Amino acid sequence: QVQLVESGGGLVQAGGSLRLSCVASGIDFSIYAMGWFRQAPGKQREFVASITSGGRTNDADSVKGRFTISRDNNKNTLYLQMNSLKPEDTAVYYCWGFFKSGYWGQGTQVTVSS
Repeated sequence: QVQLVESGGGLVQAGGSLRLSCVASGIDFSIYAMGWFRQAPGKQREFVASITSGGRTNDADSVKGRFTISRDNNKNTLYLQMNSLKPEDTAVYYCWGFFKSGYWGQGTQVTVSS
């Protein structure tokens, strides 16, 4: 059974930082492309960042220079370091994994107050 479990969300003031984690089980984590998406109230889910099995990263323009995606294959864990947070970053953040099939986590809420 595949599971992606996010943690690390919470309430933070604008300008603050949070680090999200996503622990994967039931998959060979090292061969999966992984990513983060987010969904704000009333909006569609949008891409935030991704990382290939080889470590190549890609970020949405809205988070470039502020968010950093990384992975630890020894711990089956994906990370998203979020700095200089803005109120518009408020959303539910979802972990995503893909290798032939895609999987989603249940999401973790991030709220940035102004």
